[in-house]
Amino acid sequence: MSLAARDQQVIWHPYTQMQTAPAPIAVVRGEGAWLYADDGTAYLDAIASWWTNLHGHAHPHIAERVHRQLQTLEHVIFAGFTHEPAVALAEGVLQILPPNQARVFYSDNGSTAVEVALKMALQYHHNQDWPRPRILAFRDSYHGDTFGAMSVSSRGTFTAPFARLLFDVDYLDVPVPGREAEVLAQAAALLATGQVAAFIFEPLLLGTAGMVTYEPGVLDELLRLCRQHGTLCIADEVLTGFGRTGRLFASHYLREQPDLVCLSKGLTGGTMALGVTTCSAAVYESFLSPDRQKTLFHGHSYTANPVACAAGLASLELLLAPETRAHIDRIAAAHAAQAQRLAGRPGVRAVRTLGTMLALELAVPGEGTSYFSTLRDQLYHHALRRGVLLRPLGNIVYTLPPYCTTDLELEQIYQVMDELRELVLPAEPTA
Repeated sequence: MSLAARDQQVIWHPYTQMQTAPAPIAVVRGEGAWLYADDGTAYLDAIASWWTNLHGHAHPHIAERVHRQLQTLEHVIFAGFTHEPAVALAEGVLQILPPNQARVFYSDNGSTAVEVALKMALQYHHNQDWPRPRILAFRDSYHGDTFGAMSVSSRGTFTAPFARLLFDVDYLDVPVPGREAEVLAQAAALLATGQVAAFIFEPLLLGTAGMVTYEPGVLDELLRLCRQHGTLCIADEVLTGFGRTGRLFASHYLREQPDLVCLSKGLTGGTMALGVTTCSAAVYESFLSPDRQKTLFHGHSYTANPVACAAGLASLELLLAPETRAHIDRIAAAHAAQAQRLAGRPGVRAVRTLGTMLALELAVPGEGTSYFSTLRDQLYHHALRRGVLLRPLGNIVYTLPPYCTTDLELEQIYQVMDELRELVLPAEPTA
């Protein structure tokens, strides 16, 4: 029995209708930007395996550090104990984050990093005896699939079965160019109630919304409004962190800085599951008290797993190497040039690029824009047949490749994206 057939007997896959989905592709190894299936087919990983893989698959430097750590300490309870990889990674992450970030809390994925940030923000106000019950978020945002993360994400098909159990959130429209003043007015009215504990946002790039971008200036204005009203600011940099927007963090484009930052995905270079929530000294100090009831009551069995932290340290070393900076700049420049070539071409409604992200919004009618559209499946499978792993968001086709992706490999991705553009063009009339 093949690996895919064995999988279909025992596995339940994420975001997959198991009754109608085709058999999964069985991957047996990865190297650089490539994945290799058990039938010998090679796939160029143009989305960095759900935006996680920074440096290429099976990177020898990360593998060596993980191997070394496994021979030293695989895990230890993190309540009352510590270890070198956790301390060193926290030191390294704080060194490159905005300077107001002072403490690191470990968890195990992006959704949980968001949950921790929300609990920190709500309890920050509670511990000071002026509780605030409301959270502010962008209407089209995505912050994860646990209950708190779903609550502050866009409401829709993904959250509908749980709608009655999600807590209420105040939503702002995304301040895309031309709507900045309107959104700032929305925020001012909501913040003036004095009830908003925190504003959570994806800085400059909303991934699941369709790789939607907006400008740093309006986000600075939103953060300033939050400061004026005593509302904490949570930057969800799970997608945007570790160079994805061209700078190490999207927050580095801002003059105002968040009080809390959520990290995961690229944190370990796509090697192991790990999440981080960082916070300012003011947030941390609000939990310090002889009263044990003011403790942050949150934890995980695998908090700060030493092997995952070792992978994070190795990925961080690679990220800060001059050659990685050069790769990020090279990919960003190639994307910008490709965006210029594609803008205004038939079948293209819009082109968006930010750092190592390039997205095409294809010009198709309403149904085709849905995540569940048959067009999305058609685009996805066409790309796979051409040896490129893309995962369209409805009519949004994007690439977010590993930093090791070569210029030739980028051209291969661009060629397939252009083919997908041609697929949506109306057929030529026959004579």
